[in-house]
Amino acid sequence: MAVTAAANKTQLFIGNQWGGASDGATYDDTNPATGAVLAQVANASAGDVDRAVKSAREAFERGKWATMAASRRAKIIYKMAQLIGERAAGIALLEVRDNGKTLGTAKGEVGAIVDCFEFYAGAATKNYGNSLPGPMPNYLAQTVREAVGVVGAIVPWNFPLLLASWKVAPALAAGCTIVLKPAGQTPLTALELAKIALEAGLPEGVLNVITGEGRDLGQAIVEHPGIDKIAFTGSTATGKRVAATAAQTVKRVTLELGGKSPSLVFDDADVTQAVNGALYGIFYNAGQCCEARSRLLVQENVADEFIAAFTEKAAKLRVGNPEDAQTQIGAITTQEQYDKIKSYCEIGAGEGATLLLGGGPADIGEGFEEGKFWKVSAYETQPSHRLSREEVFGPVASITRFKNEAEAIALANDSEYGLSATIWSQNIGRANRAAKALRTGTVAVNTPYAVFPGIPFGGYKQSGYGRELGIETMAAYSETKSIITYIGEKPIDPFGV
Repeated sequence: MAVTAAANKTQLFIGNQWGGASDGATYDDTNPATGAVLAQVANASAGDVDRAVKSAREAFERGKWATMAASRRAKIIYKMAQLIGERAAGIALLEVRDNGKTLGTAKGEVGAIVDCFEFYAGAATKNYGNSLPGPMPNYLAQTVREAVGVVGAIVPWNFPLLLASWKVAPALAAGCTIVLKPAGQTPLTALELAKIALEAGLPEGVLNVITGEGRDLGQAIVEHPGIDKIAFTGSTATGKRVAATAAQTVKRVTLELGGKSPSLVFDDADVTQAVNGALYGIFYNAGQCCEARSRLLVQENVADEFIAAFTEKAAKLRVGNPEDAQTQIGAITTQEQYDKIKSYCEIGAGEGATLLLGGGPADIGEGFEEGKFWKVSAYETQPSHRLSREEVFGPVASITRFKNEAEAIALANDSEYGLSATIWSQNIGRANRAAKALRTGTVAVNTPYAVFPGIPFGGYKQSGYGRELGIETMAAYSETKSIITYIGEKPIDPFGV
């Protein structure tokens, strides 16, 4: 079964069956690089959410998945990994056209998606309970892990299939059933995942995929009493609403939210290495990344050298056709985000930030007049500037100078966010001191790469709570049940009657 780059009309996937929205509604899904219509996508309603939740609930209550031997679940999850790998080229191209990211980025993501499913296929047989000391003589005590139930997985548009895999794979491994809602702007690869799940042998109702535009669909999922847990990735503002709404029905919640992550460049760093890594840390995926290291904090005695090299190399990054293998910066995925980036660059100019390069739209040329592209941009800022403090979510770097290690740590931690950070230093003692002092979920030392299956990922402060990608993620999709067994020979008679 080949992956098609564009479909005429997509459907919802509920109970292992394909069908349109209950009212027949659709919307156009477009290529952000060209403006071309990729597909007419089924636009689900709250009624469709209810159908999907009932399908997932029935599948969970039947117990065919949750009570299946973990080794059998593992085989199906691993089969999904294999099928994704076999179709990697087609899935990557579909993601490029639906999201606007570069082909190289999409190919790398598909590899990481395969790794994620493989990791959780292995984790399915390792969701261990514990044997506990008996509370009294002649008692056994133990805990077991059981699936939390029906999971509502809501993923954003910046990494459509990658972030879906971070939720679907561990939820399946734990024995949960799922209602997956991709972002309305980027629904196509989630639908491919449904096809793969069906072919891999996932039982009826275990994975349901509903598509739709607007916020009402996500709200209906969070409100639905038939869902036991919400796994959400998105903005901090939306995450707060999700948490507040989920509290009304006491749903379990994990949130992976926004960030304004720093790169700390100390004066003992290899400046060339730091420049190369910092370029990737902010401009990867056109800066549309929650863990983008968009705040570059540079020690003042190497700042001029760093800025000169950074801006020279940044100016060479190629913004263009996402399907061209030579392109390094693709399209901005949504018009709303494009307008936000434009607004922040205007704010930076108004605040007195020094423009180092970029700061405006990128003209890609013929065939891309309807696309949304932004120049690679950088500003030298003060800590009080909004460009230094607020999440732009685009290819815009802010560079701020610091005097010493203490000031660097203070600046890095002076943020409502705490998702990721990178430290550039050849002094291992300093690097470890700084890593321990940073209030952030992930710290990378002398590398921009910070996200790998098997290594927990998540935030401090308003970057959310809960961890994805690690073995501990299995606990987020499980309930702990305690079992206390009396094994004495003498019958228990507490009242002595």
